[in-house]
Amino acid sequence: MLISLQIENFALVDRLDLKFGSGLNVLTGETGAGKSIILDALDAALGGKVTGRAIRTGADRALIEANFKLSSSLAAWLKEQQIELVDETVLVCSRELTVNRGNVRSRSRLNGVLVNKQQMEALRDHLVEITAQGQTVLLGQSSLQREWLDAFGGATLMRQRETVATAYAAAQQALQALEKRRQFEQQRLQQLDLFEYQAKELNAANLSDPNELTDLEQERQRLSHSVELQQQSYQVYQALYQNDAGSEACADLLGKAEGLLTDMVRYDPEIQSVLDLVTDALAQVEEAGRQINTYGEDLETDPERLQFVEQRIIELKQICRKYGPTLGEAIAYSQKLQTDLAELNGGAQSTEVLEQTYQTRQAELLQACDRLTESRRTTAQQLETLLLSQLKPLAMDKVQFQVNLAAVSPSATGADRITFLFSPNPGEPLQPLTEIASGGEMSRFLLALKACFSQIDSVGTMVFDEIDVGVSGRVAQAIAEKLHQLSQNHQVLCVTHQPIVAAMADAHFRVNKQVIDQILSNGKAIAADTSKTEDVRTVVRVAALDDQQRREELAQLAGGQTAQEAIAFAESLLNQAANARLTHATPSLNSNTSPPKSRTGRKSRAKKA
Repeated sequence: MLISLQIENFALVDRLDLKFGSGLNVLTGETGAGKSIILDALDAALGGKVTGRAIRTGADRALIEANFKLSSSLAAWLKEQQIELVDETVLVCSRELTVNRGNVRSRSRLNGVLVNKQQMEALRDHLVEITAQGQTVLLGQSSLQREWLDAFGGATLMRQRETVATAYAAAQQALQALEKRRQFEQQRLQQLDLFEYQAKELNAANLSDPNELTDLEQERQRLSHSVELQQQSYQVYQALYQNDAGSEACADLLGKAEGLLTDMVRYDPEIQSVLDLVTDALAQVEEAGRQINTYGEDLETDPERLQFVEQRIIELKQICRKYGPTLGEAIAYSQKLQTDLAELNGGAQSTEVLEQTYQTRQAELLQACDRLTESRRTTAQQLETLLLSQLKPLAMDKVQFQVNLAAVSPSATGADRITFLFSPNPGEPLQPLTEIASGGEMSRFLLALKACFSQIDSVGTMVFDEIDVGVSGRVAQAIAEKLHQLSQNHQVLCVTHQPIVAAMADAHFRVNKQVIDQILSNGKAIAADTSKTEDVRTVVRVAALDDQQRREELAQLAGGQTAQEAIAFAESLLNQAANARLTHATPSLNSNTSPPKSRTGRKSRAKKA
């Protein structure tokens, strides 16, 4: 339960300290008086979204502090979150907003201890349920309707939904493995085709010697110049050994030199070394002559061999361009290719096995979805019965309501599309809620829905921002009684313009705007001279009303005047409310239906337009 709310420098609020009680707390005031600012501040204190405009103009810091009565279940939750409690009876939720160079910084604390955004969002689900203006638009969202239905189904249904989520994750994982394998298999087959082609080409090239290309190029040179080589070898032979032109060959000259030196050695042995050199040179020249003669005689032209060599060189160069760049590297690649082919033809997990695994996981998912659908159908019947019973007191006793489940592709949330179907008039067909319901009907539907959840919801405080918009008369009275009924088990905060609703309040607050002088007198703002705009500011003020002030406020809401007739009407409203409270002192939303305990999904308040 919300005990108090302190607001400092938030929007138009300079400073407010509000005390709330149990039961139905009502805030009234003219349109634009700042009622929704109070609820916005509460939302901000619990981690709601804020902008730089939330900080009061001229201030660089805003502070909101909400004090809640600490229940045993809430204390247990805080203990699970390892959040220490200084006070065993009160939980203080504070939010500090600071602005620096246009950027807003936010800090949230629980009993003075800094907490993160995720912790605050989780905590607010245990503290407050805010039903804001514009939230009726969300009623048309199938996803939100599914969340409401599942939450109403309680822990058993939510566990089944978790089973579906787990099965869906497993099926998706199996599908991804299968798709990956299929993709790999496609790539494997493509790679296998390429490698097999390359292996065939390399095997056909019959590669073995990395020097083959060099040797062939040398052979080609010899074969392509065989005639020239024959002629030149003969010329060398004549120059070295035997000259047919009549001139002496090198061997002849060396022979003469050897003879002369032999004679000279007989007279001077010191030139023996020179003789030895000449003798050796003569022997080498004669041997060179014989070898070059043999070379020239053996050298023949071979056009066929030359053609083969040239074709082989072209083949090897092409191999080198594709697999080289050198022939040695091409031979190494050919050897590696055999290893790669063996791996590609090896036994990774087959596509058939993965296909079977996926089919098994998909079947398990469908079975889990079927069980979830069955649970949803049972829950839908319970919700239909209970919701219709809640709508009847709201002057909607002839309406029809049905939760329609349509089959869709399985997902993490099941295989159902949830649609709330509604017919406000007898004989008219059921249609989607948002397509046929009026604004007033939507408001009452939302209130009835919240009343259904109030039986299974552990939240201590329920907030309604103009849930009675668009209704009047008997319907407003029905809404007032429903709000009072809810306040028997929950603290209820309600912003309203309806005097009938306000009359049912256990605590009544009037919200209005005041223009004050910025100069303070004894620390308090004083009335301002509005003609001097540079010296004035607009602020929001909230006053808790006593019995007489309530009569005047109700008269103002009802007739815009405080004449005796309006006061009398307000008095009659208060008497009527007192009788209604006695009648509904013991709430019984539906004694025949007791859905399991659960939690509803939370949404941040929609800002007032």
